[in-house]
Amino acid sequence: MHAREQVADFADAGVRDLGTIVHGGNALLPPDIRILSAEEVPETFDARRHAAEKEYRYFLYLSPVDSVFFSRYAWHIEKPLDLDAVRQGLSLLVGEHDFSSFRGQGCTAVSPVRTVFRAEVAKHDAPGLFSIDVAGAGFLRHMVRNIVGTVVNAGKGKHSANHVGEILRERDRSAAGVNAPPHGLFLWRVSY
Repeated sequence: MHAREQVADFADAGVRDLGTIVHGGNALLPPDIRILSAEEVPETFDARRHAAEKEYRYFLYLSPVDSVFFSRYAWHIEKPLDLDAVRQGLSLLVGEHDFSSFRGQGCTAVSPVRTVFRAEVAKHDAPGLFSIDVAGAGFLRHMVRNIVGTVVNAGKGKHSANHVGEILRERDRSAAGVNAPPHGLFLWRVSY
């Protein structure tokens, strides 16, 4: 998984100004990780638990031949994909539901109930590049990747789009589709 907008919290002795944290931190980090900004927050702030909404974006590259530019960041699907079926399947997941069917192995969440605010397909400027965007209050381990694998199966005609709703109601992980590969997933935005 990749992150475009990941918020992290840490305690500091208070001897560094915010600019030093950004510039000094970036000097110590590998080139594929960047600190974009820093701000002071109350000691009680928890970046993970206080998020009001998280948006994940899963990239799909739909083309007979994979792209050398997108292969590290998008799931290449060479056969035609019925995007209307993908959209219809996603629409059945919006709202508060028990997402046990999309819960990854090793998930330690106390409750599988989550609220999905939006789930949609977006087309991007590059030919063949699409994303499945899912926003919600919180997610189970591998939930978005399991959702993507399931709705892609609907788009491939392996089951109907309406079957996504049946899978949700079954509350059984073995009923859902494959776990989509991790390289297409991005934590896109976090709101507080």
